[in-house]
Amino acid sequence: MKVNRDMVAVAGLKLLNEVGLERLTLRLLAKELKIQAPTVYWHFKSKEELIDEMATLVLARGARQLVPAKESADWTVWVVSFGGGLRKTLLAYRDGARMIAGSRLTNTEYMKTVERIGARLVGEGITVRQAVVLLSTIYNYTLSFVMEEQAVFPRPNERSPQYDITARNAKLDPGEFPILRQSGGILFEKFDRRYKEGLDLIVCGAKEKQTLN
Repeated sequence: MKVNRDMVAVAGLKLLNEVGLERLTLRLLAKELKIQAPTVYWHFKSKEELIDEMATLVLARGARQLVPAKESADWTVWVVSFGGGLRKTLLAYRDGARMIAGSRLTNTEYMKTVERIGARLVGEGITVRQAVVLLSTIYNYTLSFVMEEQAVFPRPNERSPQYDITARNAKLDPGEFPILRQSGGILFEKFDRRYKEGLDLIVCGAKEKQTLN
């Protein structure tokens, strides 16, 4: 079978969902594609190169989710859509956040959407620096948030036994750690709610700063 880079990257994402980031290898991918390992190595010299291509494909696929339905929406809606859409994009793949972290994009498809969002912010009087800091803050918040979320739930609705709240609380003396004993249900449950609360704090801070300026 004749394969190209796109086919290998798509197969890599499928395999990622099955085995996870740690077990994903070029040799295993070749076996999945029923081709010789050198064929995969001809397209990608290393796992890092493959991850870069996979990450680029994921972000390009998810780009449409990063912008609001209405072009005329307030700039705060644009940044909330960016964060929420990015989280949804990352959650679509097992270890999605870890895969994206540190990767280098191989094309500019995702960048075109970010440029569009940035232009919308600048058009509202936000400086380029403020727009970059705001969007990168939301990006980093979302990436780290989803990393933790996917550590707790490696697969949808499948909680890792390492994050058992009852077992965690059993190790914390109620007299010494009253707040931390209550934090488990906040930190490791209802991720949708906590993500929105954290994003709201970022946006409210940015909005207040914009008002003062």
